[in-house]
Amino acid sequence: MIKPYYSEPNIEIYCGDCLEVMKEIKDQSIDMVLTSPPYDNLRTYNLYDFDFENTAKEIYRVIKIGGVLVWVVGDQTINGSETGTSFKQALYFKQIGLNLHDTMIYAKTNYVPLTHNRYEQAYEFMFVFTKFCLKTFNPIKIICNYKGKNTSSTYRHTGKETMKKHTVGPIREMKIKSNIWFYDIGNMKSSKDKYISEHPAIFPEQLAKDHIISWSNLGDLILDPFLGSGTTARACKDLGRKCIGIEISEKYCQIAVKRLGQEVFNFD
Repeated sequence: MIKPYYSEPNIEIYCGDCLEVMKEIKDQSIDMVLTSPPYDNLRTYNLYDFDFENTAKEIYRVIKIGGVLVWVVGDQTINGSETGTSFKQALYFKQIGLNLHDTMIYAKTNYVPLTHNRYEQAYEFMFVFTKFCLKTFNPIKIICNYKGKNTSSTYRHTGKETMKKHTVGPIREMKIKSNIWFYDIGNMKSSKDKYISEHPAIFPEQLAKDHIISWSNLGDLILDPFLGSGTTARACKDLGRKCIGIEISEKYCQIAVKRLGQEVFNFD
């Protein structure tokens, strides 16, 4: 049996190959998987390789019926062409039995400008998959700009006459936010912990928290098979969820453990 590299109440971090560690996780025991894997040429990650298809099969096995996988991924441009690997991965998850519940966009408000002959790359995909019917959805809501105002439909032609407008409003105060989520990125923006910049690919803590809030409940068990600098584990601890994090690089495991030592919120 593989022992945790680090553990505390409700949080376990394993330093090793996610395929080997996940084999010890029971079938249908995970409420949610949230992860951002290495992709394309970056699959050689600190000299380690990434076996996508077998990893996908293990993820499918351990997720509960009604559970969610959030797969945050992008594509590289090689020889002038985007690889399309993200789409291939999404289709493979569908092939093995997951439903593609939503194709969301992680938009970077302060993307890094580059010199090339295309528009700047300012987003990654966040593919949200479900195992059969969705069990949990706690939507994040935002204020409607025109809250309280009445609205009306447009004129419609029936072929013989023009139908008059009719009132639909008033507009509600809150609405569910769109599936394009904007975040600042970079040093002291993705996280307030300076030392996590030692990891090459960090997604924002708020992104992790927004997904965890949306697709899980207090006490649920979240898995991140590519834990990296520990963003998912830290977000789970802050939000009262349980977490299993797997990271093959001991250097990044050390960063994740350090992040878990920070002050967190208390849940009764």
